[in-house]
Amino acid sequence: MALVPCQVLRAAILLSYCSILCNYKAIDMPAHQTYGGSWKFLTFIDLVIQAVFFGICVLTDLSSLLTKGNDSQEQERQLKKLIALRDWVMAVLAFPVGVFVVTMFWSIYIYDRELVYPKLLDNFIPAWLNHGMHTTVLPFVLIEMRTTHHQYPSRSCGLAAVCTFAVGYILWVCWIHHVTGVWVYPLLEHLSQGVKIIFFAAVTVIINIFYLVGEVLNNYIWDTQK
Repeated sequence: MALVPCQVLRAAILLSYCSILCNYKAIDMPAHQTYGGSWKFLTFIDLVIQAVFFGICVLTDLSSLLTKGNDSQEQERQLKKLIALRDWVMAVLAFPVGVFVVTMFWSIYIYDRELVYPKLLDNFIPAWLNHGMHTTVLPFVLIEMRTTHHQYPSRSCGLAAVCTFAVGYILWVCWIHHVTGVWVYPLLEHLSQGVKIIFFAAVTVIINIFYLVGEVLNNYIWDTQK
């Protein structure tokens, strides 16, 4: 795909995430007023991650255009740092967290929506916004992977970073329950203490698997193994 269409596509995706975030924050939901606000939901955190990631992509594209034909070694070094940051965010956060949110949300939703997205929320969140938060994330990140080759970090460093994020969010969820006495997700209310530990461990394993899937998919698309 040509450079300019890719730039336009990334800019459009960035604008769509900004629109989704603005519309979501404008919703007057009781959950937004409780401890942790929107930041207790992985969906919102993922939206911020995706918006930041595509913001970095757009900034990288602009920097690439501005430095094209420029012999400044300093600008070239800065561009390489920006590209490295873009690739790291894609590998460790944007892809695994984005795919995890989409697959886990719709899997639980199909089984019993009340466990993850109670019907009451339909009164606050329109269908298009729900899909913007839980559906379009996947095609957007796949489009980015298909249009741009991303350099993955070493597997050990990548998995360590993903585990750090997963454990950090799990501890955040547990802390919110400790403070408020209420679990962020209704699903957790139905699990015993032992099952919760198994569930959290499984969640960590799954998000690490998605990191590996992203690495393999990136290599397959761009044939880096050869």
